[in-house]
Amino acid sequence: MTRGAETTTKASDLLVQALEREGVHYVFGVPGEENLDFVESLRISGIKLILTRHEQGAAFMAATYGRLTGKAGVCLATLGPGATNFATPAAYAHLGGFPLIMITGQKPIKKSKQGQFQIIDIVNLFDPICKMSKQIVHGDTIPALVREAFRTAEEERPGAVLLELPEDIAEEQCTAQVIEPHQRYYAVADDTVLSDAVDLVKKAKMPLILIGAGANRKNVRSAISDFVHSTRIPFFVTQMGKGVVDERSELFLGTAALSSGDYLHCAIDRTDLIINIGHDVVEKPPFFMESGGKKVIHVNYKSARVDQVYFPQVEVVGDLAASIARLQDKLGTDLRFDLSYFETVRQEVESHISEGVDDPRFPVTPQRFVADTRRVMGDKDIIALDNGIYKIWYARNYKAYEPNTVLLDNALATMGAGLPSAMAAAFLNPDRRVMAICGDGGFMMNSQEVETAVRLNLNLVILVLNDGSYGMIRWKQAAAGFADWGLEFNNPDFVKYAESYGASGHRIEATDDLVPVFENAFEAGGVHLIDLPVDYSENQKVLIDELAAKACLL
Repeated sequence: MTRGAETTTKASDLLVQALEREGVHYVFGVPGEENLDFVESLRISGIKLILTRHEQGAAFMAATYGRLTGKAGVCLATLGPGATNFATPAAYAHLGGFPLIMITGQKPIKKSKQGQFQIIDIVNLFDPICKMSKQIVHGDTIPALVREAFRTAEEERPGAVLLELPEDIAEEQCTAQVIEPHQRYYAVADDTVLSDAVDLVKKAKMPLILIGAGANRKNVRSAISDFVHSTRIPFFVTQMGKGVVDERSELFLGTAALSSGDYLHCAIDRTDLIINIGHDVVEKPPFFMESGGKKVIHVNYKSARVDQVYFPQVEVVGDLAASIARLQDKLGTDLRFDLSYFETVRQEVESHISEGVDDPRFPVTPQRFVADTRRVMGDKDIIALDNGIYKIWYARNYKAYEPNTVLLDNALATMGAGLPSAMAAAFLNPDRRVMAICGDGGFMMNSQEVETAVRLNLNLVILVLNDGSYGMIRWKQAAAGFADWGLEFNNPDFVKYAESYGASGHRIEATDDLVPVFENAFEAGGVHLIDLPVDYSENQKVLIDELAAKACLL
């Protein structure tokens, strides 16, 4: 409309126009009455609303959209209880480094007829778990706030941003114009620091490369793979760094999935230099630095966050791919290291993770169900893990061949994210096999999203690992010497539960049936839930006792 000589735009329309200019195609959410102007603006736009059954489901999907694309995922909730349901996904994105924009509603701020009904200070509540948290107080500020929100969410280190849109602001008329986004380029480490890094590498006798989550956020696979195979330095990965370099490589030593005691830690203990690519201390530390101990070269988009266990001697800061390529060029190929011990460790790791891959016992053991998962998933197919003891088994035993094909959370490590994360992966990659892998406890925390998956016509297999308990905590409880108490529960009939949503349900009753059921489900398409009884009795024996008995000998 026009106001005098000026053309004006409704604020909610302006917000949607700004989102469109940022390249947003989807908004995941559960609207409320305070969002209705915004919802109407979405209706007449080119952006599709993906309606979910819980705000957590929406925000976990949006965060995974950001994780996989590098572009911030966008989610929507109303005020009060709708907005507070974003808290866990916000922390998930904040700690995991996933770009996420959360848009929440609010009562009118100029004049309210409902007192404090449903009103809490969402902006300040979210401030500690967001990179930016703002209330929109005037429609004309929307273009600048949206541009800043996306820049902030997507730039290293990525994370969550909250924008609160009050009802009366959403309906007001504005004269502002949207702001054009622009490409962000990162600087490259300079020659001086690269020379310092080269000196450390050439002085090292037994160097290792560590690849962390930051290397999975950008397209740096080629540069890091070239660096690894040019220098011939063995590498290991954090749980969230899996797949950056093909783990079938003869230089791959394993995943730092356990805090200590694994064979891999024998190699970490012996190394005199770690080239640490894309890792930060948010992930559970894969090694600890000590005064006078191993040297560390920090290679990342941003400088190190120093604490008592991480204080690198050299920081190569800048664009990862360019920095690694320049470091490789300066190192050349005439490098000589003593890597015989690392080969011994690699062989022990390979031997240990190959044990039990054909174990016929039923209920199924972790070694077998992890191996059977790997048997049916192609190089670029995606597994998305919820949180539980099985996450450790998959991190150690499931080799990733491509970046972002093992989606797990080793930062916030929240339950309930596995299913929505897999749904986002299936939504974005309809041509790939996608499997959600959830414990029965974590699955039930957002199981209502099965209806969303069916409604979206996703091709998705949901593997529910059924042991009738919170298994990870139960394992820790036993390891601490406490009585086995307080962690067991009853489950619904998962087959009927899936079918009630319109999905297909399957119950595994013999171990050898698992692979055929996987294959048939993927071939059929649609949403399939597989109820798999599991036996975790080997957790202590394999992950603790056997490693303690042998690792110390290495």
